[in-house]
Amino acid sequence: MMTMAIAEYWGCSAAFFMIFSFLLGCFCYMKNMMESMVRSSGSAIPRKWAVAGMLPGLLHNAHRLHQFVTDIMKESGGTFEFKGPVSGNLDMLITCDPANIHHILSRNFSNYPKGPQFRQIFDVLGDGIFNVDSFLWELHRKTTLSFFNHAQFHTLLETNVWHKVENGLLPVLDCFAEQGAEFDLQDVFQRFTFDTISKLVLHHDPGSLSLGLPYVPCEKAFNPMVDALLYRHILPESCWKLQKWVGIGKEKKLSQACRAFDQYIYSCINKRLPQDNSEELSLFTAYVQAYKQQDQLQAVLTTTTGSASPLVKFLKDTLLSLMFAGRDTTSSTLTWLFYLLAQNPLVQANIRDEIENKFNLLQKQDNNKKLFFKVEECQKLVYLHGALCESLRLFPPVAIEHKVSAGMDVLPSGHLIKPNTRMILSFYSSGRMDSIWGEDCMEFKPERWISSKGRIKHEPSYKFPAFNAGPRTCLGKEMGLVQMKMIAAIILHHYEFQVVDSHSVSPSDSIIIQAKHGLKVKFTKRNTA
Repeated sequence: MMTMAIAEYWGCSAAFFMIFSFLLGCFCYMKNMMESMVRSSGSAIPRKWAVAGMLPGLLHNAHRLHQFVTDIMKESGGTFEFKGPVSGNLDMLITCDPANIHHILSRNFSNYPKGPQFRQIFDVLGDGIFNVDSFLWELHRKTTLSFFNHAQFHTLLETNVWHKVENGLLPVLDCFAEQGAEFDLQDVFQRFTFDTISKLVLHHDPGSLSLGLPYVPCEKAFNPMVDALLYRHILPESCWKLQKWVGIGKEKKLSQACRAFDQYIYSCINKRLPQDNSEELSLFTAYVQAYKQQDQLQAVLTTTTGSASPLVKFLKDTLLSLMFAGRDTTSSTLTWLFYLLAQNPLVQANIRDEIENKFNLLQKQDNNKKLFFKVEECQKLVYLHGALCESLRLFPPVAIEHKVSAGMDVLPSGHLIKPNTRMILSFYSSGRMDSIWGEDCMEFKPERWISSKGRIKHEPSYKFPAFNAGPRTCLGKEMGLVQMKMIAAIILHHYEFQVVDSHSVSPSDSIIIQAKHGLKVKFTKRNTA
């Protein structure tokens, strides 16, 4: 028995050593090619090697991936065919051309489903709305849209946001302001949006945004998740699956994040199900009813693992997807908005003037009571809306969209698309192309979104795809904009702020465009009396 155990041990060790040696050899080979590439080429277009394809150039720029793609887009005219390593299944077409985006997301929508590759990359989201097509996607869309369109939804949203502002956001910001302490504003926004979306979909406020900033594993699990998901796009599938099997690198952190999601969300679901009330306005209740009313649903769901029932697993996938959207997109946009406002004090002053002029706040405020903005009041903040759109243009929360072609097609740019072609739509690049937005595309100009009559000016979604486009346009777009206006107006009215001088701010290399090292700021209270 011992001899067999030793033999089995050495067999596993030898296999692992062979895998490690192979990966090390590949790394050294690619490192030499990348150094050669840097010495010999001044072009943003990566060199294509005989075996490795363009992967060395991609890996060499992994620390600045979104800007690297943008540089390629500018040099190639907005569409580029990337060639991966031989047998690496990494060939893809990258585009930020508005005509192509419109064609893929709208005009020929049926030819570009999510596909099995997308589901493998985003397997953490299971059968949630972002991962599915056809019947299941229609069910998600109908159920969520019905909830957002309910007559009482805005009242529910206001109550939810104001509760967190009054009991979490303002006490924390007051504390930092009184202490004169530096803090990470991005972390505050992430905690705020996590608590509010958790309360909205799970009927539970975990209190991650409260004095002392307690550590909540599920809230912190989203950051390693979005990091790992981007690298699954640029690494050959065999590489990231090997990392997942061995339990190393970003895949190890992703597995830990999945356990944190399961522990928190399953716990909330199991507490909520026995007391679920079909009479109340609740997204949780709406999905329970949708599951029970659809005989076809269980047949198309992925196999349940562990002890969770099919209903509980379906709810977990659904609610995790909504929490992912509700936490990361809103917190990312607010982070970049305040970063851009710090760089543009005149814009910041104009927003404050708009707030006070629209609502005559100096007369309206009651002693030391904190002012709160309702949904209909936020609709009047046109200049703030323009500033948010500029932030979304330059730093769209969802940096890329992944599609796979079902059949043959020809894009408006003239590129021939074969079946099963991987398509990467770079929304980050779209907002930084002077061919789309003009030579001042890198300037932060809220006026870009305001008409000559002082009204909000709308741009087509394929030109401004921050909320996606076509049938898959973000269902929570209006909810997100309202929530962001509420939070931004409250903070700008009550506080002055500045970014810490020594702090470097740059976009992260992940699916969600976060500030890589956070946004370190100092707040002081404004005299609003």
